[in-house]
Amino acid sequence: MTLTAPVVPQARIAPPSLTRPIIMTASALVLGAIFILLSPMDAETTFIFNLGDTFISIPDWIVPSRTAATGFAIAALVCAAIAWPINARRGSLFLPAFGLGVFLVMSFLAWVGADSLLPITGLLQGSLLLAVPLIFGAMAGVLSERAGVININIEGQLLVGAFLGAVVASLLNNAYLGLVAAPVAGALLGLLLAVFATRYFVDQVVVGVVLNVLAVGLTGFLYSRFLTEDPDLWNNPEVLPTIAIPVLSDIPILGPILFDQNVIVYLMYVVVTVVQIALFKTRWGLRLRSVGEYPEAADSVGIEVNRTRFRAVILAGAVAGLGGAFFTLGSVGAFGREMTAGNGFIALAAVIFGRWNPIGALAAALLFGFADNLQNVLSIIGSPIPSQFLLMLPYVVTILAVVGLVGRVRAPGADGIPFRKS
Repeated sequence: MTLTAPVVPQARIAPPSLTRPIIMTASALVLGAIFILLSPMDAETTFIFNLGDTFISIPDWIVPSRTAATGFAIAALVCAAIAWPINARRGSLFLPAFGLGVFLVMSFLAWVGADSLLPITGLLQGSLLLAVPLIFGAMAGVLSERAGVININIEGQLLVGAFLGAVVASLLNNAYLGLVAAPVAGALLGLLLAVFATRYFVDQVVVGVVLNVLAVGLTGFLYSRFLTEDPDLWNNPEVLPTIAIPVLSDIPILGPILFDQNVIVYLMYVVVTVVQIALFKTRWGLRLRSVGEYPEAADSVGIEVNRTRFRAVILAGAVAGLGGAFFTLGSVGAFGREMTAGNGFIALAAVIFGRWNPIGALAAALLFGFADNLQNVLSIIGSPIPSQFLLMLPYVVTILAVVGLVGRVRAPGADGIPFRKS
């Protein structure tokens, strides 16, 4: 009698989704065609790359507008074509999508910059500065939500950080002491969120909204009561000086953008690096992520879930408060009522677009900063696009990023779910 092994049915693997390659190809074809057709035949676009003294002086690019728009559009289409075989192998489409975005932006600039001067390095430098508070806020959101607490309160934490940083710097006549005070203000507001979310199990979204209202009302009252009455005493902080890092600041293009900044920007580099390493390379990060994904499992091995969440939310508040200091100590030089202007909510969107990953959130925040600064530059050079559409530009870029780069996202498993120890 011959024994035969039972036939085990093979698991059917679903084919990869074609949605993203299709969207990328359609974007390259449609947007590229629009930019080519709208570019004037007899105009030239000048791309300027020099900003300050560097090792090498890069000559300006003076190119025919339509030729440049066509070349960049073709390069974007090539990136879209490369995405198809990569998608078939289930590989990452980040690089083709990034290249697609860069070349489409350059094609767009070749059109709108016809017969104009486009300071590319200045555009990127301004984009980084506008993204600084968004990046700090996004890091705060990643820390909090990876631990399982929804942080709607980023806006308020940025605002109180900006306020206390300005006041302390003005009273003590020292911007660096104001920089120390700013994260304390954010941490105190984070403490309130942590208490209500992990001790009393109040709905985290509701608490975050209420704390935002509290921050707006409190800073608004103190602004009217003290800062406007005697601005020289209460609201006259020094702006942190720009510190050029020797050698690095002389690198063409990258030097003026990354290494000729104030101390808050350099602290941003440190915070992003520390958060990335701490979350994914340390035992502390493993515990924090575990209480945000599977709190019951974390509790079963002896991890104090609510205590871990409590500390993470306070730490997140301190990070956001430090970002708030950029508004007053790194940029404007004075506190204004509701000066954060919704940056906290944009930072929260960056967390989602970045898939709750520090590097992804950093990229999303930089994208928003670039779109915001691009509309400013286009307004200055006299773009043919109506001003109403320029105001829409950051949101259009956001939609394209969500559809083409992010797709479906998954939050940490226990994000926003209170943990009650049985």
